[in-house]
Order: sequence, then C-alpha cells, then structure tokens
Amino acid sequence: MRRRSLLIAVPAGLVTLAACGDEDAGSSKASDSATPQAPATSTPPTPKIVDGPLPAITAGTKFGEKPTVAKGSGEPSKDLAVKTVIAGGGQTIAENDYLAADYLGQIWDTGKVFDNSYDRKAPIVIQLAQGSIIDGWRYALAGKKAGSRVQMAVPPAYGYGDEGSPQGGIKGTDTLVFVVDVKDVFNGKSSVKGKEVAQDDAALPEVGTNTDGAAPSIEVPDTAAPKKLVANYVIEGDGPEVAAQDTVLVQYKGVVWDGGKEFDSTYSRKQLASFSLQQVVKGWSQGLTGKKVGSRVLIVIPPDLGYGDNPPQDSGIEKDSTLVFSVDILAKM
Repeated sequence: MRRRSLLIAVPAGLVTLAACGDEDAGSSKASDSATPQAPATSTPPTPKIVDGPLPAITAGTKFGEKPTVAKGSGEPSKDLAVKTVIAGGGQTIAENDYLAADYLGQIWDTGKVFDNSYDRKAPIVIQLAQGSIIDGWRYALAGKKAGSRVQMAVPPAYGYGDEGSPQGGIKGTDTLVFVVDVKDVFNGKSSVKGKEVAQDDAALPEVGTNTDGAAPSIEVPDTAAPKKLVANYVIEGDGPEVAAQDTVLVQYKGVVWDGGKEFDSTYSRKQLASFSLQQVVKGWSQGLTGKKVGSRVLIVIPPDLGYGDNPPQDSGIEKDSTLVFSVDILAKM
C-alpha cells in the first residue's frame, strides 16, 4: 500500500476530464512516508498560537538542509507553538493555497523521527486546506512566506487526535515537532516561468505566453484539426519530467477546435486542479507524460483520445470534438 504523509484526504480530481472507464483511480503521491492517513475527527476550535517551548535545531540549520532536532524538554505546550526560524521573502501563504515544502517530523517526548522528505529528495506538494492536511500545519503556516523555515510543536488535537497514528508510531498523547522549509506557493494566480518555445506551425493553435496568472489566449487556425495527438511546449520549464503514474498540479484552459469556444478553465474558477494522470482522458495522460514541471504545454486531443461520441453532459462539448488545451504544469504531487 502506498503510504502518505500529512494528507487526510486525496485532493479532488478534475470533473470535466475524469476518465469514466475501468482504469485504476490511483491516489495522490505525496510521498512514501511512514506516517499514514490521519483519522477523520471533529474540527477543533482555532488554536492559540504561542512562541514555545520548542526544542533546539542542533544541525542542518540552513534552509533546505535536513535538520537535526533535539528531544523535547519538559512538558510541551497545550497550544500550538510556532517559530519562524528563517524568514523568507517569497509569496505569502493563504488558506487553500498549495505549497511545496520539505519537512521533518518527530515525537516530542522521544525525539523519534517518524517522517522526513529530505531523504526522499522530493518535497511534499499539498493544499493548505481543511480536509487535506493536519490542522497544526494549516494554522502554523498560514501567513508565512515562501523561502521560510518554520518550526512548530503540534499538540494531539491539531495533529492526529486521540487515536494517534499507530502505523507511524504516534500515540494519541504525542505532541509532534515539525521543521518545514516552504519552497514554493501556488494558487489561482500562478503561472509557469520557463523559456518560451517558438510556435511556428501555422496549422496548430497558438497559445499566449503571458506569465502573469491570467488565462493565456488560444488562437485556433481556420484549418482541419489534426488526426493525431499534439503535445508541444509553449514554455519549457526545467523541472523533473512527469511520469505516467504521477499526480500533477495544474492551471489549464480548454477550447473546442471548431469555433474556439472555451468549455473549461481553472482560471475562470480561480482554483487550481490536481489529478492523477491515471484518472484523465488518454489525450491528457499521453500528452503530459514526459513533459517537464514548470512548463506550459499545448495539447490537441483528437476525439478517439478524448470523449469521442460520449462527451460529458452539459460540458459544451459536441460529439467527436477535437479539444485544445493550454496546460501549465506547476508541480508534481
């Protein structure tokens, strides 16, 4: 079974692109951590945030370095203890934003490390929202900036509750200590920031290259639609390549080839989308596989790799439509 770290719910996938066949839905690949899914509990009241106590960080004191943290001394606070160890200058985190972060978690009383992303060399990408992450993280990180290192001591009520997490070795009485390096923040105004790639095929749509968070234009030529899948860089990033089983965080806009009418857009909803490439139509999964994180990709999907003669009801997509998308790959999850 794939193990998750701080997730308590898998983020919702796309609606208009959700595959309706017999494919495995998969799950969000947050990490291969030792901390399992947290139990669902009633929401506690907003915590009081205090300065400490917090155990010392004795090694790995720079941003991005794996920290070593001393065992907790004495009784931990019943409140949520939070300290900005290194203040970053990036984007401020707000509720419902997504963040990419490296982190280490250990138990106050024993100093036992139960999870860390540094050894995996893969930061977690997760939404700072109720139902997606433990409440200790939600309250401790809201208002912090990208580039910050934040240390927190999370009492059970804002961690895994009275049940704890037996698989992770966490008891219902354990206060948890985390060090979190916030590497990036994403929201409905995010765009990729890569290198522009020439769009010199007049028979293909031209996609706007603005990176201001606004929806890019998609100009569909007055020609016949291609019969095969097209997946071309518009802006090429320098992140890791997306694999066929990955879950991605994206901004996207979709139009139909005939007439260029928009039928779906995260920009219009002002809300990012995350989904497994195993959960979407074949044109999306094939088109994004092998592309780099941080890129904007033009995808032209012929009917046999899209919805064919069975488009989603009330989607604005006619039968046997060729679909055109601009997709910003913000992160792998």
